[in-house]
Amino acid sequence: MKITNVEAFYLRLPVIEQRTDSSQDALLIKITTDAGVIGWGEVDGSPYVTRAIIDAPYSHTMVTGLKSLLIGENPLETGRLWKKMHRATIYYGRSGAVLQAMAGIDIALWDIKGKALGKPIVELLGGALRDKMRVYSSNMFQYSVDETVARAKHAIDTGHSGVKFGWEPFGTDEALDLRYLEALRAAMGDSIDLMLDVGHVWDAKTTVRRSQRYQHLNLFWIEEPLHPDNYAGYGQVSAACQQHIAAGEQECSVVGFQRLIDEGGIDIVQIDLTRTGFTQAMEIASYAHSRGRKVCNHNFTTDINTAASLHFLCAIENALVMEYCVEPGEISRSLAKNPVRIADGYAWLPTEPGLGVEPDEAVIEKFLVRG
Repeated sequence: MKITNVEAFYLRLPVIEQRTDSSQDALLIKITTDAGVIGWGEVDGSPYVTRAIIDAPYSHTMVTGLKSLLIGENPLETGRLWKKMHRATIYYGRSGAVLQAMAGIDIALWDIKGKALGKPIVELLGGALRDKMRVYSSNMFQYSVDETVARAKHAIDTGHSGVKFGWEPFGTDEALDLRYLEALRAAMGDSIDLMLDVGHVWDAKTTVRRSQRYQHLNLFWIEEPLHPDNYAGYGQVSAACQQHIAAGEQECSVVGFQRLIDEGGIDIVQIDLTRTGFTQAMEIASYAHSRGRKVCNHNFTTDINTAASLHFLCAIENALVMEYCVEPGEISRSLAKNPVRIADGYAWLPTEPGLGVEPDEAVIEKFLVRG
């Protein structure tokens, strides 16, 4: 079996709100083979940049577009192809957008491998340690306390035992931030886990002070309070705060995650499959396990990310909980013809070959950006 084509499809809602909400568009990867087996992946990055990295022509042996590296290759050789892409992009890659593009390709390759071998990806990763994952409802903070509380109540009513809120307008007004969190805890009660995503707008001392003020709220974790490159600051925060510190969605390399764990001392390692791919994610999870850290996913995009995350989490020993974006976007929540089943606060592992989900071509056609 040989790869015959690698395509990137940019999907976008007609109206994009000016806020940190990555559920409003998507970049899908489609890999076609001469055997008729098709694999799908996804990249959570800048869609036009990702597409350029894939389609770029050959420049020299260490500056090469990804598509040209893959045509004619055996898609089942996922490990070798990762190394080939990494070597051939090392002058302009090694991190950031290039690794993200590689991650989307890697997901599609594993989807092909599973379909070709007639097995779900979780089996190719070593086998399922569980057949479901507890999911938490992942939300943006709304622009009023009442609207945010209504979101939390809806999450509980739909069976979730954990709820997260993040990003703007939270983080810049200390008194308002406290009102948000106290209202949420009062509405949710003590039995529901409340996660806080700060959106890296604080420094280390602010984080420590806020964590002390929030002690009575019993937060499940405080996520990404600092700039993602501030490893030393994360080390200070992790040592000083009683709450668990979660981070990692900005990272896309094994080395970056190792620094975040060892220098940053974080408690919960958040891996986005659409930025790392399966090949790196398994290595990162193994390293986290060796350091006694729990792992969860990051996912604020589509059904493809959801399925990839679920296969990954069900295959690793140190999985904690699964993020599930509940923002009501048509792309994020309606892409798959056969989405992962979410019921009673759990995501149920697909048993079909590959990812176990297939995008709806009608949805792609509806939201496709041409040109």
